[in-house]
Parts: sequence; structure tokens; C-alpha cells
Amino acid sequence: MTVAVVYAISQTGRLALQQAVEEARRRKEDLAVLHVLGSPDVQRSDAYRRSISDEIDNTLASTDTLVGWKLHLRNAASDVEVNDVLLRLIEEVDPALVVVGARRRSPIGKALLGSTAQSVVLGASCPVLVVKAS
Repeated sequence: MTVAVVYAISQTGRLALQQAVEEARRRKEDLAVLHVLGSPDVQRSDAYRRSISDEIDNTLASTDTLVGWKLHLRNAASDVEVNDVLLRLIEEVDPALVVVGARRRSPIGKALLGSTAQSVVLGASCPVLVVKAS
């Protein structure tokens, strides 16, 4: 099986990636890094795609354990469709666990997770670990 992480280039994304590495190491499984591109301009940008791989490499280099990993990039027709594409990607990868980051929310927003984290928690057919940055 595989541990999957929903990855974004952010502090929360790096924290989720680090936690996913630990889970993959503990379970002796490979890591699937999932990233969905919503903006058509970004989808065509080779520099952006390289920056994702470089960012993942840099984050993984800072961890104590090396695990096998694969980047799964998908395109969404718009930012609105990102969560739907992400859920289909999770089903395709069929992980044992999905790790997703959640950012700090305002007092009013605490009733809800971020839209991506909430979508994964409610829509994934496997266990989900939500990691919150301090």
C-alpha cells in the first residue's frame, strides 16, 4: 500500500509532507505526493512543475528517513474543480492513509476546516490524518 499526502507549496504543505514521510516510514510503505493544478496558466508552466519537485526534494532532504516517493500531478479545469479532481486522484492512488494539512483558522472559521482539508476528510474512502501547523 501507499501513504498519500495532499501537497501545497506552503508551511502547512511541508508539515503535512514531513508527517506523511514519518507515516510511510513507520508503515514501511511508499509515499504518493498529490498535487492538483487549478489555474490554466500554472498548468502550462514547466517552471512551476519543477518548483514543486524541488520543494519536495528540499523538504524530504530535511527529514531523517528516505522513502520512495512519486509525484502525482493533475490538472483541474478551474480552481473550483480542484477538490473534485483531488478526490478522484486519491481513489486512483488507493492509499492506506491520506495526510492533509490544515491552516490556522479565525474564531469564526474554526467550525470548518479549509475547503481542501474538509473535502478530503469528507470524501476520501480511506483514513485521513489532518495535520495543523502551529
